[in-house]
Amino acid sequence: MGKTIDCQCKAFQLAIDVLGRPWTALILSVLQARPLRFSELAEAAKGPGDKILSARLKELEARGLVSRNVDPGPPVKVTYSLTPCGRSFEQVSLAIERWGHDMVEATPAAKRTKRAS
Repeated sequence: MGKTIDCQCKAFQLAIDVLGRPWTALILSVLQARPLRFSELAEAAKGPGDKILSARLKELEARGLVSRNVDPGPPVKVTYSLTPCGRSFEQVSLAIERWGHDMVEATPAAKRTKRAS
């Protein structure tokens, strides 16, 4: 039996609050590969509009998960990268992916498909 999780503790609730925001997990996942400019991030994320993406990046920067780096240029070049805390999301995302696979396998539709094969 694994360690008991205290779902009421502040740390757990903070993590759930952050991940509960739309597009947050996607942004953190896309930035795992490398630092990206805003337009590159928008293209790779394929979902949030510019206004939402900008708002989420500001929130993630304020929480210390994303760093905004400005190269004065010319031209000015702004890139977004993960902080060490943001980079640690990789382990969380792998666990979420495993859990998702488990749920897919557990769905009645998946069971019916396996029996039909």
